[in-house]
Amino acid sequence: MSSAPAPKRRSAAPRFDSPEQEAYLGLWRTYDRLRALEDEVFGRFDLTAQQYNLLRLLRAAHPDPVPTLKLVDRLVSRAPDITRMLDKLEAGGLISRIRSSKDRRTVLVGVTGSGVALLDQIAEPLRACHERQLGHLSVNDLKTLTDLLHAARLPHEPGDSPWR
Repeated sequence: MSSAPAPKRRSAAPRFDSPEQEAYLGLWRTYDRLRALEDEVFGRFDLTAQQYNLLRLLRAAHPDPVPTLKLVDRLVSRAPDITRMLDKLEAGGLISRIRSSKDRRTVLVGVTGSGVALLDQIAEPLRACHERQLGHLSVNDLKTLTDLLHAARLPHEPGDSPWR
């Protein structure tokens, strides 16, 4: 009794078109997985990651208010509707806005005491979240990762970006 030859296996199509695509999709997937953990934390405080980032930037400048356009430049990710985000934070009593006396077109934004208190309340849960996200990496690995991410985005950052 003879057995039929095993059918030839077709080689699988490559999963990625290029090393750049593989790196990009890996970065995107990683962002999605890590962001899900962060969304849980911010959801407990009725905030988004962008709203948190904005409050964090305002606290760094506190007690000085910051012009809206400077805030936009400093955000981690682009905010297509900064006005709506500011409206929600102001309605929650977390920020205040005033028109500049020097230039009425400029709106100055500052964090309120309630905003600072909320940031203080978020600090420990967020630190624990970051530990869950990346605590399995060594300090050297984190430094390498940070350096590689900087190198990847550097050609795409505006010349005056604080992220350069």
